[in-house]
Amino acid sequence: MLSILSWNIQQGGGSRYLKILDAIKKENPHILIFSEYRNNKTGVLLKNALHKMGYTHQIFPEVSKQKNTVLLASKISFTGSWFPHCDPEYLQSIVKAEFDAFEIYGCYLPHKKKHVLIPFLQQEIERSEKPSIIVGDLNIGINKIDQKGTSFWYQDELHSLFDSGIQDAFRLIHGDIKEYSWNSHQGNGYRYDHTYVQDILKDVVKDCYYLHSYREQKYSDHSPMVLKIG
Repeated sequence: MLSILSWNIQQGGGSRYLKILDAIKKENPHILIFSEYRNNKTGVLLKNALHKMGYTHQIFPEVSKQKNTVLLASKISFTGSWFPHCDPEYLQSIVKAEFDAFEIYGCYLPHKKKHVLIPFLQQEIERSEKPSIIVGDLNIGINKIDQKGTSFWYQDELHSLFDSGIQDAFRLIHGDIKEYSWNSHQGNGYRYDHTYVQDILKDVVKDCYYLHSYREQKYSDHSPMVLKIG
């Protein structure tokens, strides 16, 4: 069974990077996606350590060291790309890994900022010849389901994505359960981190869940998310 782990590592990981590596070693996914990755000194330590752990195939956008971006690392070979024209302000937000049977879009979408990244993803997926998976910190969700309130932006764009044949893998397994991947200082929960799959892949989704213990132990302020397919 193939496992894919996605995780917002909070501002590049900082002094927590050894804890983050320990978590990856313990969970041992085949493919991982870090959002809020930064290609700075800590980022170099992270990707080099991952390479030694067997994640020899890696891609991340070539942007400044201060920018939050995405690292996708895999034990399985892939053809990688990123999209410097996906959005004029947030060109570092998406990477793509094309495997033999499917492709993964690893994402870190900006929080409450104007962007065109969701329609861009939909267009990319609709013209692709392989089934697609979208994973990462998308900073979106369904109001009153993925949070108690109504502060999520991009509701129309998200519903359009679903109408185009994209499924929420977590909801396929767990229905409308209330579970959150990030909590505010006031204790309000939000499900910012997601795994979406195309309809054609829904029957191979075996599990999809969060690993809240790492957030609770302050490895990061987000819970990692795991998808298992087979």
